[in-house]
Amino acid sequence: MRIAAVYDIHGNLPALQAVLQDVKREAVECVVVGGDVVAGPLPNETLQLLQSVTIPTQFIRGNAESELLRVLAGEEPGGLSERADEEAFWLAKTLTPEHKQFVAGWPTAVTLEVAGWGKVLFCHATPHSDIQVFTRLTPEEKLVSWFKGLNTSLVVCGHTHMQFERTVGDVCVVNAGSVGMPFGRTGADWLLLDGEIALQHTDYDLEQAAAQIRQSNYPDAESFASGNVLQSPSEAQALEMLAHLEARQAGGA
Repeated sequence: MRIAAVYDIHGNLPALQAVLQDVKREAVECVVVGGDVVAGPLPNETLQLLQSVTIPTQFIRGNAESELLRVLAGEEPGGLSERADEEAFWLAKTLTPEHKQFVAGWPTAVTLEVAGWGKVLFCHATPHSDIQVFTRLTPEEKLVSWFKGLNTSLVVCGHTHMQFERTVGDVCVVNAGSVGMPFGRTGADWLLLDGEIALQHTDYDLEQAAAQIRQSNYPDAESFASGNVLQSPSEAQALEMLAHLEARQAGGA
């Protein structure tokens, strides 16, 4: 099976539109949407586009969707930051009832058969969590327990918005990157998977996308347009920020 994995779209409709054009040219047989679809400027429009895709599509829940569902259940969102919590409340007010119901049905992971790999597990962050942070620099000994006993040779994840491929124990772990908010460079990152792993990058009209985002009713439209579309955090900046999140999750500083 030839699969396109599109992760961390973050309501960036123009980026998704560009990626889906490339996906169609690649004649994929399945699209896996890897979570964090809605946390961004154009969530309803993004979901509507994904629902119109004619290629068989699997959806999994990211931390943004989990935070939204907790708000809808009357609980605290429990996001990675105060801003993430505020976004969950905004999404609860902004998404249509139909889209809320749609997101509520997404599983936390899916497993698909891929030639050359056998069973491939697709999750948002790690197999047992949609919020755990790790990068290509995280020591393997910290990760072994997260990826053992999975009955798979390949795990595809996202969450940290940076593409990489590494080995943890006897499992190959690939980060598909982010369609809507990639770190390290502008544009859109995604993954093409069949017998081989092919990390993909799609360029699109950033100025036009920024203008469309600025016209949305998203509270952080300007900062998203200027800081995540027209520019993006450098690789060094992103790795420093993610290392801080790792330490905080581990009970460090």
